[in-house]
Amino acid sequence: MAWDPKTYLAFGAERGRAASDLLARIGLESPRRVADLGCGPGNSTALLRARWPNAEIDAIDNSLEMLRDARASGVRARVSQCDIAAWRPDAPYDVIFSNAALQWLGDHESLFPRLFSYLAPGGVLAVQVPRNYDELCQVLVRKLAGEPRWAEKLAGVRDWWNGLAPERYYDLLSPRARRIDLWETRYFHILEGEDAVFRWMLGTSLRPFLGSLNAADAEQFASEYKQLLATAYPAQPDGKTIHRFLRLFLVASG
Repeated sequence: MAWDPKTYLAFGAERGRAASDLLARIGLESPRRVADLGCGPGNSTALLRARWPNAEIDAIDNSLEMLRDARASGVRARVSQCDIAAWRPDAPYDVIFSNAALQWLGDHESLFPRLFSYLAPGGVLAVQVPRNYDELCQVLVRKLAGEPRWAEKLAGVRDWWNGLAPERYYDLLSPRARRIDLWETRYFHILEGEDAVFRWMLGTSLRPFLGSLNAADAEQFASEYKQLLATAYPAQPDGKTIHRFLRLFLVASG
């Protein structure tokens, strides 16, 4: 699935709020080595660099498009391509940070303990993943994809939601971690412009569906989904649209 950094960053300020909130809960003052897993176009890496100007930072992503923009941003980090599921660092990290990336990977039962094992003593695993699977925008795209005219064409689309219950993450990491901080935040993003929620989804969750269709079908599917969202997310009297978004945060300290 190709990523479009420009589409993703159309709501860069809103997407970046969760990264800032996650970073604020990390208590380490001067980590030596930091990894940004799923760095995207480098916006989260820039936050890490601003917080820790002297750290060695590795910015890692699987998308060549995102990495191109991360390098072009000029952020001071070692930018490299890697599938997080196959990532095996050659030295431990003081901070492993991941904002809105791990939901794309399966088998969190083994993934999270493995990532935690890559920490240096006293290190921190800090992760944010969406928990908005039951929001209307997600329900509607799954419902549309399951309708007879689309079901066969989209049968091979993998369900991207891989998140576990907060309690399960605690159970996975509590035998290993000295301290675990878990919380949820529901954001009410105030979006501007027409078809705002559609444009948000176009940058992330809609991609697997459109990427599995030919150009004509993708255009038709997008048009139908846009109409559903227009009804589900009516504009406020001032023309702006409120987009509800629930996210799960985890900070596990070694």
